[in-house]
Amino acid sequence: MMRLKDWARAIKRDVHALWLAARDPRTPWYAKAFAFAIAAYALSPIDLIPDFIPVIGYLDEVILLPLAILLAIRLVPAETMAEHRATAAAAAEQPVSRGGAIFIVALWVLAAASVTWWFMPGAAR
Repeated sequence: MMRLKDWARAIKRDVHALWLAARDPRTPWYAKAFAFAIAAYALSPIDLIPDFIPVIGYLDEVILLPLAILLAIRLVPAETMAEHRATAAAAAEQPVSRGGAIFIVALWVLAAASVTWWFMPGAAR
């Protein structure tokens, strides 16, 4: 079980490192494009295959995404990737901003309330 947790932490660190590498001028354009796409997909709540589909719903998270991350890592120059892995590992040790999380949740609640008010019958406009 510990090995699985370490593997998950490494994947999380590598996704952050790929995000950083996608913005690094030393990274070739094709590696930037692929790294950006993979990092954005990994961080996105939208899946290629929806999770509610039995068995294959988690196929992209368990098989496809790790393989794509490995390919993206191979496309980025080794020294650049090592530097960004170190930066991502240091960032993972920083404390989490609870204030930032509260702000984001408040924005979502405000957006939901606004949409509800907008579509509510009889709302004054």
